[in-house]
Amino acid sequence: MQGNLPPEAQEKIEELQGLQETAQTVATQKQEAESSLTEAQSALEELENVDEDTQMYRQVGELFVATEYDEAQDELDDKVDSLEIRLETLEKQEDRVQQQFEELQGELEELLGGGGAMGGPGAGGPGAGGA
Repeated sequence: MQGNLPPEAQEKIEELQGLQETAQTVATQKQEAESSLTEAQSALEELENVDEDTQMYRQVGELFVATEYDEAQDELDDKVDSLEIRLETLEKQEDRVQQQFEELQGELEELLGGGGAMGGPGAGGPGAGGA
């Protein structure tokens, strides 16, 4: 069917496919950042239950290296902060991709004469799932 489409419509479909791939990549990165953030926050909570004089170690590659309580806490605080910023950035990127997808989908529908709805991230609008 795509062979019968005007070149402009074909181009928009390819752009939509590219945006879908981008959306999947961003979603994967967001999931990884959320997981790392949860892990770092849990480590910080556990650190509160540890006596400051306890000998502590942090993993550096394949090795465990002795570290001070304050240093471990500072590193975890920094990690949590940077992961929160990363997550916020990924959420904004996810929103941008979704908006671009919806705009492009609307342009494609106009090109094709306002015909049927295309599936994609967040597809469905007025009249979707009708009763």
